[in-house]
Amino acid sequence: MKQIRSILFAVAAIVFGIAAYAQNAKSPLLAHEQQIDGIISSMTLEEKIDMLHGKNMFSSAGIPRLGIADMEYADGPFGIREEMEPHSWNSAHLTTDSATFFPTGSALAATWSTEWAYAYGRGMSREARLRGKDMILGPAINIQRIPTGGRTYEYLSEDPLLSGMLAVAYTKGSQDDGTAVCLKHYALNNQEDYRGFVDVHISDRAMHEIYLRPFEMAVREADAWGVMAAYNKVNGRWCSENEPLLTEILRRQWVFPGMVISDWGGVHSTVDAVTAGMNVEMPGNRFFGQALLDSVKAGKVSEDIINQRVREILRVRLAVKPIDKAVANTKPVGNDEEMLTALEVARRSIVLLKNEPIVGKHALKAAKNQPWPLLPINLTEVKRIAVIGENAVTKMALGGVGAGVKTRKEITPLEGLQAVLGGGKKITYAPGYKSFDRDSRNKRQSPQQSADPKLMAEAVKVAKGADLVIFFAGDNREVETEGSDRKSITLPSGQDELARALAKANPRLVTVIVAGGPVDISTVDAVSPALLVSWFNGSMGGLALAEVLNGNVVPSGKLPMSWPKKLEDVPAYATGTYPQNVANNNQGDIFVDITRNRSNDRRQQLVADYAEQDLVGYRWYDCKDVAPAYPFGHGLSYATFQYSDLKVTPTLDGFDVSFKIANPSQFEAEEVAQVYVSRPISRIDRPVKELKGFSRVALKRGQSKTVTIPLRRADLCHWDEAAQAWMLEPGEMTVLVGGSSAQLPLSQATIVK
Repeated sequence: MKQIRSILFAVAAIVFGIAAYAQNAKSPLLAHEQQIDGIISSMTLEEKIDMLHGKNMFSSAGIPRLGIADMEYADGPFGIREEMEPHSWNSAHLTTDSATFFPTGSALAATWSTEWAYAYGRGMSREARLRGKDMILGPAINIQRIPTGGRTYEYLSEDPLLSGMLAVAYTKGSQDDGTAVCLKHYALNNQEDYRGFVDVHISDRAMHEIYLRPFEMAVREADAWGVMAAYNKVNGRWCSENEPLLTEILRRQWVFPGMVISDWGGVHSTVDAVTAGMNVEMPGNRFFGQALLDSVKAGKVSEDIINQRVREILRVRLAVKPIDKAVANTKPVGNDEEMLTALEVARRSIVLLKNEPIVGKHALKAAKNQPWPLLPINLTEVKRIAVIGENAVTKMALGGVGAGVKTRKEITPLEGLQAVLGGGKKITYAPGYKSFDRDSRNKRQSPQQSADPKLMAEAVKVAKGADLVIFFAGDNREVETEGSDRKSITLPSGQDELARALAKANPRLVTVIVAGGPVDISTVDAVSPALLVSWFNGSMGGLALAEVLNGNVVPSGKLPMSWPKKLEDVPAYATGTYPQNVANNNQGDIFVDITRNRSNDRRQQLVADYAEQDLVGYRWYDCKDVAPAYPFGHGLSYATFQYSDLKVTPTLDGFDVSFKIANPSQFEAEEVAQVYVSRPISRIDRPVKELKGFSRVALKRGQSKTVTIPLRRADLCHWDEAAQAWMLEPGEMTVLVGGSSAQLPLSQATIVK
């Protein structure tokens, strides 16, 4: 039996290895090897070293005398950041460096659309090219382990398959258009607090199956050309010098031929980092400048290693056509095509969590004989609309620490409503609360402030005189920010108190949550018949939301992460492994340190023990029988969908899952069909179920379609730690199909051979 298992392990390893080799053998990165040989042989050692560190804040050096251009990096996975001064974080104050603000990562993931992820990547590339950039520092594809994470809004999902498929599409969209991506942050950068000195401890299986899987998919299936090493440690080693991550897994297992750059200030050594596989230290030359040159001359680093690091950079440089610096930033960016992409993504990202009818004296008059929900807005009856909340007018392209977008246009929700509903409708705005802002952050104030009595009274007065109240709650980019995690998921600025007062004044209350990640919605859920999530939704987000509210667009977004009832239910909190206990809480952040030229060497070593292992998000809630506020994959529609006729058919590459979806409603709509797999009898511990496929399906009124979703053998495997390979376990498997992880009306057992 052991011999048979060993053979199976070996076959699995060979199959995955061949697949990776076959993919990368076709890579444009490998099309210039002879030319690169000649370039390297013509270079001095000093020129080679000069390529291995930052030249400016967002560039690294080429070889001018050999006609090799500098590498220009575009900060921001959701829009091309404005130009900075060469050696600082200060704006260059150009008038030509605006860009489209694309919906952030969690909004893109809420579309569950590979088609629009591809268009998103292509749009990013088109703008990067106009701005003279060679590599986009994105997509950001770390798993959303904690809802409080400062970059949860940048990341895609708690699920590795959803994250991976969207990362593949984004990568192909960008690189097909000619701009390299830089997958980040490799790996396990799942918290912002103490990210610069936390050591993640995790099992090999959980690491491969959950946290590395999106990176692996983007490298193997989309031929990603760049990877960014994260700030943190993994199992005792800094990511920037982590040989298991950079050499064994990335370059050998996945056959990655491209280049690895550090996160800004994330290198900690010279010999270990360059030997492990780091190509470029950003943004300075502390370790990969004179120190590296001296190490080579002293024989501590072989020049062969330097040549290999240079080769990997040149592969990317020759695959990406450089933009003449005299041409860059001379044409407008943020044009109609990219704005339309941002709009289409935003339309599909909005999640309708709840849409219940009102009964009694506040019921809609047009529906006397049957209950009628508040959405879409009944334009016949609703004449006066109260718009409450600063998030209705707050722009989200900038704010907090880290990447932002100096966009040419950002339509706020209020502006969108005025444009779509303005004719014949009286829209009255009241702020209701004062948002947490940069001044509050600088004063170290907490977002959790009491409601402002004066602002609340004004909002209640406006609500009483309206036929419908639309309350904009949630966070902003100062609350959710790189460099620090939220301390709670409670709605800031006294919004819960305000919501209760608004509902008492007018029960016709629609609440829109503007946030990048989950917040505690227990109060607003209880008082709001209709509840939506609109995310940090880009330049056109306000228009998209107005279209959904009035019914021009039927909501079709699905949650890419579970929304917990309370923070204590989240696995990292439930196991007591986050937040970490820090003796000295005044340790700062590595990113802030490098911007202020402070040392980041002396740090208390912290351990992040991923005790929940692979039970992230819905896997945990299923296993522990804990009900979330709203489950992974949840999202309602104005339409209704009926699932039937499930068939599971074996194929050479796995299984085809076919079923019918019908739309008997009067709305033309899109549904995201989801396929989960359960292994009730298994020799290894497994989650109750796992997402293994999905498809966005457009259906006209009264239409039905047969949908086929492939389940790939690669996605059905588990990581075997003993064999250090992917393994497909034979045996019984149950396929479940439906519209969310908690609504799976179809199931069929089949056999994996």
